[in-house]
Amino acid sequence: MDIVTKYLCVFAVGGILCTIAQILIDKTKLTPARILVLYVVSGVLLTAIGVYDYVVKIGHFGATIPLLGFGYSLCKGVFKAVDEFGFRGIFTGGLADVASGIVTALLLALTAALVSKPKSKKQ
Repeated sequence: MDIVTKYLCVFAVGGILCTIAQILIDKTKLTPARILVLYVVSGVLLTAIGVYDYVVKIGHFGATIPLLGFGYSLCKGVFKAVDEFGFRGIFTGGLADVASGIVTALLLALTAALVSKPKSKKQ
């Protein structure tokens, strides 16, 4: 697969996932928070049954960066930890695999909070 085709696949898969989320926001009464949870849980379930691996093979980072990819990473971490540590891996594997992403998000949120000026909502 040449580089242009790979970029097109990444863009197409990521775009499709984001389009589905936008349609859910626009056409349903689901709140954004529920859609986020739906995406993460869907990523876990699709990975557990082996479907999302095919999406990742096609879409690469377009499939692993959105929230479905977070669920995918959680599930893959659990599978890996269960193979290594047994039953205990169920509780440790998911977070161990996504810890760097969580820490990065927290540090960026802290930085944004420190450099931005807080405003109160006026109703």
